[in-house]
Amino acid sequence: MSTANAGKALVTGGGGFLGRAIVAELLARGWQVTVLGRSAQPDLETRGVRVVQAEITDKDALRAGAKGADAVFHCAAKAGVWGVRAEYERINVEGTRAVIAAAQAERVPRLVHTSSPSVCFDGRDHVRAENDVPYPKRYLADYPRTKSIAERDVLFANARFGLWTVALRPHLIYGPGDPHLLPRLVERAKARKLVRVGDGRNEVTLTFVENAALAHVLAAETLGPAAPHAGRAYFVGDAEPVELWPWIERLLASLDLPRIERSLSRSSAFVLGGMCEAAWRLLRRTGEPPLTRFVAAQLATSHSYSMEPARRDFGYVPNVGPDAALERTRAWLAGRS
Repeated sequence: MSTANAGKALVTGGGGFLGRAIVAELLARGWQVTVLGRSAQPDLETRGVRVVQAEITDKDALRAGAKGADAVFHCAAKAGVWGVRAEYERINVEGTRAVIAAAQAERVPRLVHTSSPSVCFDGRDHVRAENDVPYPKRYLADYPRTKSIAERDVLFANARFGLWTVALRPHLIYGPGDPHLLPRLVERAKARKLVRVGDGRNEVTLTFVENAALAHVLAAETLGPAAPHAGRAYFVGDAEPVELWPWIERLLASLDLPRIERSLSRSSAFVLGGMCEAAWRLLRRTGEPPLTRFVAAQLATSHSYSMEPARRDFGYVPNVGPDAALERTRAWLAGRS
């Protein structure tokens, strides 16, 4: 890998799933890396990474982490489809604003923000969509709503106080180390609780975690006043989309897990998700409902994206192909059981 553009980087959320992959990609390219997060990361420190342990809203810690940096990668976020609204606002909105302010104050020239395709999700099918998908008028969950605010703040900050920004929208990140998506799917399959939603033919873009990390670093290394991607948002993912439910079935079969035998129509799942949300609010439950309207809509619709804009504007071509990505993920999942 080229180290011609190597410099110093701050990675917020660098101890997380995507953050760690970005750190690994940066180290491989010769960057000096600082990570900021709430938890200690002794394994990263042994690799020469400086760790700043702090909340994402800690302005002094952010400035200390960003001091002397050539790029900031903002990965820290509150994810999930259910939770306290104020926490989504604090972490995703106020945290992002604090990151922008710290980067500007320390005269960092480049900021790569991890966004999400859900900021554009309007409940309808998006097939091989490019970057011109508009923001919807309303959101079904606080995660996409607050991430959309954060993305717009990042893009608005472009070219202000010498800071050049770009937002990347990796979709359904998976791979070894996945703390949420596939392990939860596997557990549901083992318990025979996995239910197919919709007609099973919806097309989605997946993103192997190393491909997502590569996209972030390429975007940073080519970002600047003349860059076509400055001030814009891009979908990033694997080279070609997949049919979601056949892909899941293939993964389950490779792990000798039961086939999915039950299904729900999109409309039924949407109604059930609304009922679950109402019950959780009424009972003041703190855990995530078994289904929400947002999840029902996501599982039943197509949301696939073209990689051509990212390839054209900052040279993104996924390093890991679909077969290798699936096999490495399968081997990791098999080793967990």
